[in-house]
Amino acid sequence: MDENYLISILGRQIVNGDPEEIEVTTFGQYTVKNGKRFIVYREYEGETNPKKGRTTILKVEDGCVTMLRGDGDSTRLILEHGKRHLCRYDTGFGAMTVGVYTHEMKNELGDNGGRLAVRYTLDVNSALASVNEIIVTVRQAGDTAKQNTEESENNGKA
Repeated sequence: MDENYLISILGRQIVNGDPEEIEVTTFGQYTVKNGKRFIVYREYEGETNPKKGRTTILKVEDGCVTMLRGDGDSTRLILEHGKRHLCRYDTGFGAMTVGVYTHEMKNELGDNGGRLAVRYTLDVNSALASVNEIIVTVRQAGDTAKQNTEESENNGKA
C-alpha cells in the first residue's frame, strides 16, 4: 500500500455520561474513484503488539460514509445523514448488530484531502449505547514537512 497521505483521526465518545477521546495520526491512502472518496489506513494495537493491525476503509459519498474494518474484524458501519441503519459491529469478543443514527455530517474533502466530521449515536436493542463524533483530516504527506519548513523560515523574519 502506497501510504502518501497523513491521516489524523479524532474520535470522541460519551458512554453513560463518561466522555472519552482518542486521537490517532498515521500514514495511509486517499483516492477518488467514480465520485467516491476512499480513505484507507491501518490501526495498530499499540505497544503490546505493534506489528498486528487492522485495515480501516472509509468510503465517502454524498451524505454517506461507510466504515469497513478488515483483518479479522467484521465491522461495517453505515453513517448516512438523518437516517438510522442496523450495522455489524465487532467488539473483539464477538460481533453484534447495532443501530447507527447519523445526526450531522460535514464533508470538506477535495481531490487532495481535507476534513470529514460526523456525529452519530449507537444503540443496542433500541437503547442508547453511546454518542460519538469522528473528525478525519487528510493531508498529503509532503504538506506537513513543507508547512513546518515555511513556519521555521518565517519565525526567523521580523
